[in-house]
Amino acid sequence: MEYSKEMKNRVKRAEGQIRGVLQMMEDEKDCKAIITQMAAVRSAVDRATAYVVAKNLENCLEQETETDTQREELIEEAVKMLVKSR
Repeated sequence: MEYSKEMKNRVKRAEGQIRGVLQMMEDEKDCKAIITQMAAVRSAVDRATAYVVAKNLENCLEQETETDTQREELIEEAVKMLVKSR
């Protein structure tokens, strides 16, 4: 699978947020503010994960599958990836 610029940017955004959390810790910022930012990081990673899985599923379904069973297996695999990411 080819990873688009948008996919990579989503991960880079989360990376920047993590660096921001580390800086906040270095600056001894309030715990509440740090936890809020950590929740934002988790949310960004969750969204990036869902986006990658969705695009992967879309890519797989665009390829010709011989049977409905194969198509169902691809969908099931995508759902498992999403569940595993949680």
